[in-house]
Amino acid sequence: MKCPKCGSEYAYQDGALWTCPECAHEWSEAEAAHESLAQDEGVRDANGNPLATGDAVTLIKDLKVKGSSSTVKSGTKVKNIRLVDDAVDGHNIACKIDGVGAMYLKSEFVRKA
Repeated sequence: MKCPKCGSEYAYQDGALWTCPECAHEWSEAEAAHESLAQDEGVRDANGNPLATGDAVTLIKDLKVKGSSSTVKSGTKVKNIRLVDDAVDGHNIACKIDGVGAMYLKSEFVRKA
């Protein structure tokens, strides 16, 4: 069983609890089952609404564009998002923004339009 906190494969069972030797996190099998259900719910926006590929979202915060001096303003509408499984630093939405180009966004900074 993998550690739900750090993903370590070296977790071991110690009585009724599982223990991770890398981050010292302890959990029960019931907690692990509950967390896996929460992860299966998918990507959610800042308000808790589920997002799907092809949705339109609106930014709720001004975001600086990495490697540039430009900023994407709050209220910018982004159409046809694509959810990515292999999130880079927590960026789980791939999209194209007019005037900026291709970007990755975190779902916590958008709301479903």
